[in-house]
Amino acid sequence: MRILIADDEAMSRTLLQATLKRLGHEVVAVADGTAAIAALLAPDAPRLAILDWMMPGASGLEVCREIRQRAEAYVYVVLLTARDSAEDLVTGLDAGADDFLTKPFNAGELRARLRSGARVIDLQTNLLEAQEALKFQATVDHLTGLWNRRMIMEQLDRELNRARHEVRPLALALVDIDRFKSVNDTYGHGIGDVVLQSTAVALKSQLRQYDFVGRYGGEEFLILLPGCDAAAGRLVAERVRACVASQPAAVGNGTIPVSVSIGLAVTDIGGLVASTLIEAADAALYVAKANGRNRVELSVGTTKAAA
Repeated sequence: MRILIADDEAMSRTLLQATLKRLGHEVVAVADGTAAIAALLAPDAPRLAILDWMMPGASGLEVCREIRQRAEAYVYVVLLTARDSAEDLVTGLDAGADDFLTKPFNAGELRARLRSGARVIDLQTNLLEAQEALKFQATVDHLTGLWNRRMIMEQLDRELNRARHEVRPLALALVDIDRFKSVNDTYGHGIGDVVLQSTAVALKSQLRQYDFVGRYGGEEFLILLPGCDAAAGRLVAERVRACVASQPAAVGNGTIPVSVSIGLAVTDIGGLVASTLIEAADAALYVAKANGRNRVELSVGTTKAAA
């Protein structure tokens, strides 16, 4: 482990540092509480700290309180102290300390307390990884890696609110893979999944960093283009359409041609509700399908704000 030592007594600090290095740990040593706070709030901060109770700049208790409020990752804190009364232990625990080590320290006791700290850090790391995995599953479509329907719809509401507040346009594109049912019927759902994945990659490749795309359902995708009016939205939609058409899905030793039809709807100042904007895009998508597919159609009469 990488361990921080904060102790203003040079001899005590040197002895502790030598012991920790002998146990195979990497050590960061500082002589006061102010330096300890800075080190523990740094991006690459140690996850375990041994703090002297009394030291200049900030006491071990003050360091504990500060990092409990501000540190992003959990730091396991061992207070190094000659105090051993019940009242002192309670004070330390209330400040956020995890464990105590009595001065002068015993090497065997130090080793045992470090093992306890390592277990806690490992458990917390595993918990955070599990939480991130659950968060990912709740927000991302597992097949395409795009946002799922719930997340893209929540983002649509946010972008409409932002468009109203900032008085700027918002374009929405509803993208549908042409003849996707035929792909599934002819080649099987496994190949259909490949087509969905390749289409998702093509869509993302043509969007700006602040555009948003999600899988709306089945073979449909929803693209949000903040700040785009009808002309700018059509340019992006045409670029997306052309990119998909130029990149057949790779299947085994061959490829399958893929195209999309796109319905585009725009609100000039975010004045439309989400359902109205999607309905307009869906109507435009129907026209694109009826007019031969592999094309972009703009909804008529959706650019003005609702009364």
